[in-house]
Formats: sequence, C-alpha cells, structure tokens
Amino acid sequence: MSTLPVTSAGEPRTVLITGTSSGIGLAAAIAAAQAGWRTIATLRDTGRADALRKAAAEAGVALDIRQLDVVDPDSVAAAVDGVIADYGRLDAVVKNAGAGHVGTLELESVDDVREVMEVNFFGVVNVSKAALPHLRATGGRLVTVTSVGGVIGQPFNEAYCAAKFAVEGYMESLAPVAGAVGVRVSVVEPGAVATEFVNNIGLDVEARLAAAGPYADAMRHYIDRTVGSFLDGAQTPAGAAEAVMEALGAETPAFRIQTSPWAREFTGVKLADRDGSAVVGMTGTWVA
Repeated sequence: MSTLPVTSAGEPRTVLITGTSSGIGLAAAIAAAQAGWRTIATLRDTGRADALRKAAAEAGVALDIRQLDVVDPDSVAAAVDGVIADYGRLDAVVKNAGAGHVGTLELESVDDVREVMEVNFFGVVNVSKAALPHLRATGGRLVTVTSVGGVIGQPFNEAYCAAKFAVEGYMESLAPVAGAVGVRVSVVEPGAVATEFVNNIGLDVEARLAAAGPYADAMRHYIDRTVGSFLDGAQTPAGAAEAVMEALGAETPAFRIQTSPWAREFTGVKLADRDGSAVVGMTGTWVA
C-alpha cells in the first residue's frame, strides 16, 4: 500500500523540497506535484528558478516557489512558518539542498571543511529541526537526499563524505525517536546523477592539479575516473527522484533507499565489509 497525497478529508498533503533549482530537487518537485502533492519548491536564490518554472509549465503542474537558504536558520524558519500560515499543515519535507566539494587535507583549510559541513550537514539539521514539530502533528515524512558518499568514503572527498556520513548517522539515530511520535525518516542515496552538481563544484581541473603538489598524479586519476563515471553511467535526475517518491508514498518506507541498482551494489560493498579492506581496496584503485 502507499500513502495517498491527500488527507482523509480530501485535502492535498503538503511537501516542502529544498534545492530545487536543478537536478534531483527539480525532478522531485515536478514528480511530487504530478502525484498530487501540494508542492513547495524552495531554493536559495529564487533568481535561479527559470528552469524550475519551465519544467512545471511543460509538465502542466503548479508549484509554490519560495526562498529558503538552508544555512540561515531565520530563512528556514520563515519558509516553514510561511507554509503553515498559508496551508495549515506540513506533511513531508525533502532535504535535497547541498554542495559538492573536491579537496584533500593538506591542500585546503579547516575553514573550507567547516563550510562543507555547514551546507551539507548543518543545513539538513536546520531544516529538520524547523519542520519536525509540524511533521509530528501530521504523522509526516522526513526525507534526506544524501549520497553513496554517505556510506563509502571516497578519495579527495574527505569533507563532503564526512558531511554525508554525519547526515546518515544523525538520521539513522533520529529515525526510531521520530518514529515513536509518528514521523517516518528516510535517506535517499544516489550515485552518479546527470545534473549540474559536478559543474556547481566550480572545479578548475588544470589549476587544481597544478596546485596539488605530491597529490597531482592521484588527483588526476581520481578526476579522470569520476568524470568518466558521470559521462558514461550517470542516472537521470528523474530516475533518482523515483526513490524520493518511494520515500514519500510507501506506507512503510525503508530507512535507506538507493536510487539505482548500481547504487545498491556499491553501498552493499560497505555494508558487508566488516574490516574495511574491501572498501579501501576498491577506492584505492581510483587514484592509482
């Protein structure tokens, strides 16, 4: 059985989605609206909403597009309070906003690492904290788009994977507590997705390699391998958004939902790896 996007009284259920300017967030907003959810599509800069508006028009769906900056608690509170004021309820939240990052310990500052954590971890915490009382009132869903990088640490992604690991640990720990008050918690784990995510990292490959010193060879191997995986085997945003809809619609959604057979196989290496040798052996081939 699945959860209908309307209440027993026939009123639309309301979902708020962050990070909807492109990629999985945009696709999830369109899919939720098509499924009958009243969809609040949020993004940090509403000036970047053209692609979202175009996709909604092409799909023939209505979206309520609002500003929300996940690293600003006041912005988060204003967005959530505005939804409650306008619609009286919040039934689900999909936390998709995040930022990629490539770097390694000797080549970046501690402040760089803190910035990655601020967006990818504390942004999730900010939105979850603001939403949870309202989700508790409706018996709602708290869904976070993480990454296979939240399960398997990856070379030159120490800060990014640390943030995603933190999200997974936080949500896994929260899940039984939230469940005790009627809120279902899930994480959605994509692998490579054909989105603007890689471009948004803003990586100047040649400049980064020139500054990489003793890590240059390993970084080149990593970048070549990673770019190839996005070009050759990336999943579509719409395909990844299907896992988000599973988390929203299943009567009893799993806590951990991978978005593709590849993502299930990849994360399975870690989940079956008792001593860590399989993971380190696998990722070691990415830099040599």
